[in-house]
Amino acid sequence: MQDEVNQKTVALSIRATKLTGRVLASALRKILEEGKKRHQKALTPQGRQSVKKLMNHYGAKNSMPLVGAPWQFDRIAKEFHVDYAFHKVSPGHYLLFFKAGQADAMTAAFQKYSNKVLNKGKDRASILGQLRNLSEHIKSRPKERQKTREAVKEER
Repeated sequence: MQDEVNQKTVALSIRATKLTGRVLASALRKILEEGKKRHQKALTPQGRQSVKKLMNHYGAKNSMPLVGAPWQFDRIAKEFHVDYAFHKVSPGHYLLFFKAGQADAMTAAFQKYSNKVLNKGKDRASILGQLRNLSEHIKSRPKERQKTREAVKEER
């Protein structure tokens, strides 16, 4: 079997009147710096993570209490691209840790979550109630008669 060889290419475009070793060295240095930035960004986890990983991020962290299921908050937090972590305090009670630099996105996500939790029972009507309403509607509707025409054959 043949081994697959992964090859990566880099396109380098330099605009210079005279290409010298210094110009080429500075261009390659910039490419390496950009590669290091992308590599560092790929190493930092995003979204839901452990508390330990979140504490390793740069910047200040904040926390707020959360009562309920964390998976309901996960769906909303993905929309706002927030880095956060849960710490279980007691059954059904959690501490939600997040980065302070994302406080605006976090408050928007938390407002949407609280609106969803508060309006949870109001959104849905019972299925039995809907069936009763439909059956009453069908009973009260007047019956429609269909007119049929019979073909009469004439005898010869």
